[in-house]
Parts: sequence; C-alpha cells; structure tokens
Amino acid sequence: MAGKQRQNDIRIFEAVFEDGVLKPVDDPGLPEHHRYSVRVQDLEGVPEVETLAGWHQVYEGLSDEDQATVEAVALDRSRFFRDQPR
Repeated sequence: MAGKQRQNDIRIFEAVFEDGVLKPVDDPGLPEHHRYSVRVQDLEGVPEVETLAGWHQVYEGLSDEDQATVEAVALDRSRFFRDQPR
C-alpha cells in the first residue's frame, strides 16, 4: 500500500496557524489537494518537556520486554476495527 493512505488513517502532527493557513511544522506525508478533517489542540503553555515526560510515564516500571509488548500491541491494527466483540 505504498504511497496510498488508508481510509480512516489518523495522523497527528504539529502545525502553526499563519496568514489564515494551518501550516505543518514538518512534512506530514499527506497527498496534496486532498480534503481532511482537522481537530485542533492548543499546545501553547504546555512545555515540550512536560508533554514528553507524560509519554515516558507510560513505560515507567516496565521491563524492556514489556515495553516491546506494549509497542507491538499499539502498532497491531489487525484487531483495531472489528464487526463484533469476541
């Protein structure tokens, strides 16, 4: 599926609003001239260090093996959407 974005694929990236346009800080890798739904969260006043520290707390107290398991589960989309609960 190289070069194609899946339907319902969610990407989170930082952007700056300038001159009436929301501009990504880095290239988000999205196709040009495509319509997107945008949800905005104000990051002003939230120090990057604080935000990063919050993400590090997710792994606090976990072994390297447990961290790898958490990452594998988070990245495994095979069970992300299902028709009926198991």
